[in-house]
Amino acid sequence: MAKKLVIKVTAGADAPERCSQAFTVAAVAVASGVEVSLWLTGESAWFALPGRAAEFELPHAAPLPDLIESILAGGTLTLCTQCAARREITEKDVIEGVRIAGAQVFVQEALRDETQALVY
Repeated sequence: MAKKLVIKVTAGADAPERCSQAFTVAAVAVASGVEVSLWLTGESAWFALPGRAAEFELPHAAPLPDLIESILAGGTLTLCTQCAARREITEKDVIEGVRIAGAQVFVQEALRDETQALVY
């Protein structure tokens, strides 16, 4: 089993089930002791902003703010540089603990030994 998990979530409120699955898998992996790096890209980029996750609703799914809190407590949460720029989001705008980084960092993380990468 991979000891590290890199997850890229491209979906937001536009594809709520896929979005929720990515955050749920990341939170469960963190709780299981796996080193997790979750990347917010595309429409999920909005969840890097305070309060935006609270607007997300999906029946029978864990609340997105709770999942984000779990991920930040034991993993890394990254907002894609280009996705942030397209939405005019800066480092001063994001939730505490969220970093902004680009494709080079994603590729480095995804290609580490004993790492599994998933895209939702």
